[in-house]
Amino acid sequence: MKKILLISFVLFSFFSFKNKEITCVAIGDSITYLNDHPKETGNRVSKGYMTMVSEKLPYIKYINQGHNGWTSGGIAENIEKLGIQQADIYTIFLGTNDWWHSRPIGKVEDYQNNTGSSSIYGSFKIIIDKLKSLNSNAKIILITPLQRGDFVYIANSKNNAFGSYKSKNDQQLAQVADAIIEIGKIENFTVVDLYHKSGINLKNMVKFKRLKDPKTGEYKNFKYPDYIAIPFNPATDEYPYPNESIDMTYDGLHPSDKGNAVIAKMLLKVLKKI
Repeated sequence: MKKILLISFVLFSFFSFKNKEITCVAIGDSITYLNDHPKETGNRVSKGYMTMVSEKLPYIKYINQGHNGWTSGGIAENIEKLGIQQADIYTIFLGTNDWWHSRPIGKVEDYQNNTGSSSIYGSFKIIIDKLKSLNSNAKIILITPLQRGDFVYIANSKNNAFGSYKSKNDQQLAQVADAIIEIGKIENFTVVDLYHKSGINLKNMVKFKRLKDPKTGEYKNFKYPDYIAIPFNPATDEYPYPNESIDMTYDGLHPSDKGNAVIAKMLLKVLKKI
């Protein structure tokens, strides 16, 4: 009888543990935001990285705190207004917009001394301190920005930006990623290093960029790095990324289903250990 009761208790405990819901708040920019807004990708994305994670780990309930075009500074300055909930896990996936908007990375001392939101280091300090105040026992995971090709917004070609193959205001996107890795070391946080370890790079952002050949005036498919030297006129040229150009991204910046799967796979390795 005692043996039966013991087995029943073990089984009950096992299934109770397996079914325990874990809340995860995903803080990020448009890459995170688009997880729940596929229409804004022109339906080129069917599943974002968070959806893919929750399908593999259904006990994780994610809350999307992705904000289109926002920097770490924007998140930090509005941290008390965003309604971020208490959660078991927080992921922070920021940095690419900081780089594009030429926000200073700052120094590690800006993080250590909490100097405010004027730098990336300082902004992350504000965000992380807020999350710690919500749940001091929460698992905080940092995600570095992806490398990026030439971005052209699918709904408005005038919204475009060159890729991370060159610096912006004397800062490389890699330096932003390295700063986030350094914060992870200071805090002993897990870092999902997409920039250096995802395999998503300038060569496979897209299969090609369709542009007018300056010699002939005819449209031609240019691969990286050849497309860098070819001008694009958003007022007169066709959208340079037709469906057949989609690879790891669908627009040179935002992950496609294929790219999101890579992000989800790397994040799952961390989450399965929690």
